[in-house]
Amino acid sequence: MTKIAIVTGASRPGSVNKSVAEWVLAQVAGRSDAEFELVDVADFNLPLLDEAYPAMYQNYQNDHTKSWSAKISEFDGFIFVAHEYNHSAGPVLLNALSYLNAEFNNKAAGFVSYGSMGGVRAVEHLRGVLSELQVAHVRNQVMFSLFTDFENFSKFQPTEQSAGTLAPMVDQLIIWTRAMEAVRAEQLAVTSV
Repeated sequence: MTKIAIVTGASRPGSVNKSVAEWVLAQVAGRSDAEFELVDVADFNLPLLDEAYPAMYQNYQNDHTKSWSAKISEFDGFIFVAHEYNHSAGPVLLNALSYLNAEFNNKAAGFVSYGSMGGVRAVEHLRGVLSELQVAHVRNQVMFSLFTDFENFSKFQPTEQSAGTLAPMVDQLIIWTRAMEAVRAEQLAVTSV
């Protein structure tokens, strides 16, 4: 069964990020075409990147990196829940992505973003980072506005219009995730020759 992680993008106390991720998980819970799991970056206590070797070597020295690597390796695809911070993705998510490399290669990703402009700029930056990690990212994107999808900028209450964009993104993500499974199998066949 295809496994997709719903990855949080913030660890700041009081952040709405986890509530958005939990909403995504609740919305996809009834699907039978993939398994979904919430992966909270905060649970891994990743300090500012502290590995001595570049991630591409997978020569991890720290237990938190080994744990993060093992968890990400379990999945075929990802839904990143990203907030916009200083016209980019949040630093916690960018730091978490920087810890790994091969664990993300030839997998697929979709985005659920939020911010004053729907988190568009955060996702624009994430697309570049994920391209370098060889992650195929789907076009469809879910965007929530702090002005219309959050009560008092703090309680997540998506409008019907915004919420309706999730299913098409997930549909596309599952197709791409399955296609990337074939790419990984081909890559494995080539490298083991």
